[in-house]
Amino acid sequence: MTADLTRALDTAVRDTLAYVKKTDPDAGADLAELHRRQLVRPSVVIVGETKRGKSSLVNALLGVPGLSPVDAAVATAAYLQFVPGEPAARAWLPGAADPIDVDDLRPWATGEQRARRIEVSHPAPLLRYLSLLDTPGVGGLDPAHATVALAAVDRATALLFVADASAPLSKPELDFLVAASERVDAVVFALTKIDAYPGWRRIADDNRNLLQAHAPRFGAAPWFPVSSALAELALDAPAGEQAALVDASKIADLQHALVDLAGRGHQLQLANVLRAARGDLQRLAAAATARVQAAEADPARNAAVRAERSAVAARKRTEARQWTLLLSTETQRARVETTGHLRTRIATLQQQFSERIDTGRGETLTGLPDAVDAALQALAAQMSVELEATFRQVAEKVLAEVFDEQERAGMLGRLNATLRHALSAAPPRDGSGENALIALSAGGIAFMAGRGAILGASVFAAGGLLIPVAGIGLGLAAGGYVLWRRRVQTDRQQARIWLRDVLGEARAALADEVVNRFTDLQYALSVAVDDAVERRLRDLDAHIAEIDAAAAEDAAGRAELRARAQAELAVAQQRLKQVDDVLIRARALTPVPHDEEFQ
Repeated sequence: MTADLTRALDTAVRDTLAYVKKTDPDAGADLAELHRRQLVRPSVVIVGETKRGKSSLVNALLGVPGLSPVDAAVATAAYLQFVPGEPAARAWLPGAADPIDVDDLRPWATGEQRARRIEVSHPAPLLRYLSLLDTPGVGGLDPAHATVALAAVDRATALLFVADASAPLSKPELDFLVAASERVDAVVFALTKIDAYPGWRRIADDNRNLLQAHAPRFGAAPWFPVSSALAELALDAPAGEQAALVDASKIADLQHALVDLAGRGHQLQLANVLRAARGDLQRLAAAATARVQAAEADPARNAAVRAERSAVAARKRTEARQWTLLLSTETQRARVETTGHLRTRIATLQQQFSERIDTGRGETLTGLPDAVDAALQALAAQMSVELEATFRQVAEKVLAEVFDEQERAGMLGRLNATLRHALSAAPPRDGSGENALIALSAGGIAFMAGRGAILGASVFAAGGLLIPVAGIGLGLAAGGYVLWRRRVQTDRQQARIWLRDVLGEARAALADEVVNRFTDLQYALSVAVDDAVERRLRDLDAHIAEIDAAAAEDAAGRAELRARAQAELAVAQQRLKQVDDVLIRARALTPVPHDEEFQ
């Protein structure tokens, strides 16, 4: 069966790529890039709402209590990647190309220190087969966590979706699952904390019903009930009690399932390519349907399309200035607000370090430059994170004014080309660090990594708008240390002057960087919106021309045009059906619990 399924997946991918490349070369190029990715080690991305026990589950799966810090007040937008190797940890900072070694993982994983990604190596048996990515919670009060989790999903071989037994799935969880499952085909569901909630079976049934209603593809998916607490107790229990605790935790069943998934990595990768291609096939089928309608030369449809064209052109004439003004106003407001926050933070640092100068002596004064350097790096990292959130808010507000929901759904994919070109054409500024992308989808906004950022490779969002952003790198320049040695030594007055000068230069550098970032944002959005409107007008003109051409034909000519368009639609529908049939078969790649009660 496995060999037959592999052949079916290979055939479907080959046929689909050939069709999409011929029909839409740009979309075909993106799919081909996805297909070319080398699967060195299967990667399982763990996603779920905050406080559902994801980190505890990671520790239980790896058999290492406390490896992934468990903290109810997680504030980071980073994720943890667990890979095989000797025990060690490295963190990637915003604006830094190289990682730094991490001795204490907790402050990095809980947001006291800012990081884009944290890599943890360990010789745990499970990591011989796969890597695990523990993502931030997808709901709660900070939607940025969900966007970072979605960014990680783009490199997943499979997803491990974690819910707990305290309550049925929430709307943010269901929405995230729907978005994530458009990119990854295989999803394994885990229900945690079964030891704490005796009614967990009823919750599992409720979850299945919710999935059937909101994500029917997973309505019959198997759930793995587990207790991370019992698994941890088993590690320290006497030998005679360990087996019973392990059995009650049911953690071994999920471990075996993940190992099975890792062994099917090649097939899962092919299924992920098909899952991504499915959206392109749906779009091409819709375009073919429009050509069939054009061939009918229906006067009513002709009038409707012309009216739409006139409305779009009229909005461009009458509202383009309003769009430009709104974009300028929003970016100016956000820029002023951001620079105001910057002044406040620099003033706070000035006060804190001035107090240290007044009260410190000896090593406190000697170590002041290093302390200021660390504080400036942390400030730059914090500013990077806040700029990402601010850019998303500005872009979303402007696009909501320019396009209605249906228009955004149809145009966002095309905006990518303009912004990708702007990102690749613009020379990087000194100190800009890694590149990153903010992706706006029709239903929301997602932060995604670019070259050198979270995943170390370009990521393009299907159907999303990409806005170039980059992490800010800032620390104490070498000149700051030189000035310190020349001026200060043990002179407190000179130390205060040095601190004022250094923080003043840092504020000026960050303020300039903020201005540059908002200038980039305003330009990119302006160009992208204009391009999208022009493309929409050209599409409508082409559709009107097709209707007019059909109207100019006699009955036989219209029949020929209709037959040709219907043949194109039939091919698109056939390709879509082929993909759907193979993806249904690919569900067999997702393992099920050994206990039939939970399947």
